[in-house]
Amino acid sequence: MPSSAIIHAAVFTAGAVLGGGIAAVVSSRTKPSSVASTSPVPPSNSLGAPVIGLNSTGRTEVSRELTVASSLPLALKYGNPGPVSDVLVRKAYVAGYDRRLRHPAWTAEHLTRSSVSKPAGESGGDRQNSKFIEDESLPSPFRARLQDYFRSGYDRGHMVPAADAKSSQEAMNETFLLSNIAPQVGDGFNRHYWAYLEDWCRRLTGSFQDVYIFTVPLYLPKQEADGKWRVTHEVIGSPPNVSVPTHFAKVVLTTKPVSPSTPDILELSTGAFVLPNAIIRDDAPLESFVVPVEAVERAAGLTLFSDEVKSASKHICQSTKCQVIVRRFDDAQKQSRKAITAPK
Repeated sequence: MPSSAIIHAAVFTAGAVLGGGIAAVVSSRTKPSSVASTSPVPPSNSLGAPVIGLNSTGRTEVSRELTVASSLPLALKYGNPGPVSDVLVRKAYVAGYDRRLRHPAWTAEHLTRSSVSKPAGESGGDRQNSKFIEDESLPSPFRARLQDYFRSGYDRGHMVPAADAKSSQEAMNETFLLSNIAPQVGDGFNRHYWAYLEDWCRRLTGSFQDVYIFTVPLYLPKQEADGKWRVTHEVIGSPPNVSVPTHFAKVVLTTKPVSPSTPDILELSTGAFVLPNAIIRDDAPLESFVVPVEAVERAAGLTLFSDEVKSASKHICQSTKCQVIVRRFDDAQKQSRKAITAPK
């Protein structure tokens, strides 16, 4: 085995790949004597300056308790536009919510063989008991709403699949929050090839100790007749609020011990797959969607893995077979419904 494919377990830490939040002052030390505003005045620290940062659950908020890290430039005396990242920490996943696009900028999961199975002797999560709901933890003006998807022609596509959250009903319910949803083509994509890829990711837990998955909606340029590259995408809702990604990426990292005698020395494998948000034939090879991890990072403006992790990793298609299994669950359900409703 090449030495570049082996790395000490301590090098990779799941929470570190996406960085963390740093508190920052968002107004000047001197309060204005009078400011016309219809918004409530945020709390301030002892210096009279509201502070923005991440609270103990990873969510962005303005708080008195957060530590002041810097002074504010005068240009931002009366307001700081951000950016504001909503880091949503759930039972089965973590997500970064994009307020402008009104869907996740990314989701992150850690799967193991036990996490994708219902707990022994317990009922676990059942998707029949879950329903799509708006995420009231997000500011009202920036939430995706149920009516945004109504008659839009798109499925409410899970970024973190419900089947990845069988540990409890609460965990599964959280996958149905609209903050975990993006518009996806239904027949031929969300209900078919995308579901096959999600199933392939879960099956990785049978061969690897840990499976880390990032799901990333993308907006990729297309070269037009005049030779120029442009990004165009649909927006759904009334008024139009929710952006429809042109593509979706699944980026995976797997780990397993090099040998039973060295459980802290891990073999890493990584891979990235970018699929168009469109109908994909069942017989399309999964390897035809392989792209470099760096291509996804550049397109999304994200750093998913450190350079050390990338250089020390084998490609996932060298470590296991990159092949989906076609399972037409939705067709079986349709046939079952027809049998129930057919006249006797």
